[in-house]
Amino acid sequence: MERKDRAHPPEGPDEALWEEVIRQHQEPVFRLLYLMLGDAEEAADTAQETFLRAFRAWDRRDPNRPLRPWLLRIAVHLARNRRRALGRYWRALHRWARLQGPPSGMRDEILETVARQEEAERLWRAIRRLGLIDQETIYLRYFLELSEAEIAQVQNVAIGTVKSRLHRALHRLRAVVEREFPDLIGRPHGEG
Repeated sequence: MERKDRAHPPEGPDEALWEEVIRQHQEPVFRLLYLMLGDAEEAADTAQETFLRAFRAWDRRDPNRPLRPWLLRIAVHLARNRRRALGRYWRALHRWARLQGPPSGMRDEILETVARQEEAERLWRAIRRLGLIDQETIYLRYFLELSEAEIAQVQNVAIGTVKSRLHRALHRLRAVVEREFPDLIGRPHGEG
């Protein structure tokens, strides 16, 4: 016999459904937030807040639309708010990491890993030179591999707007890379 507690009416989906929602969507939500915030702890906190807000707003979502873009839209909104508050945190964290010396041994492996991380960080820094909408569009398309239709839902714009934003963002990113990070283009300095 099923017992129903009427003291607290349900605010969101049932427990089994909600666990499945989290299981399916926690990684892309976290990845987007990490890209936008640059800090794993902040991304994890914001992801948790994203799912909390989604749970509370469950009955207000459009059940005929895909769930992932709706969740990512909540995440983007929260990340924008957090980014305003974070300010210079990433630069301070990066300075601290550079001051830490590598452990003894494993020097070649560490140097190779550091080189890959530095290249990825430089690309990330190049993307961060763009405006917020350009960054979001690139992250959603190339890092989370969303379709243009899904991006349109996340950003709450028409698909044509997504295409335009993506084209302009890539054009601006290329200009930033050519101007500030030419070694990311893939040709050695002095050649070309």
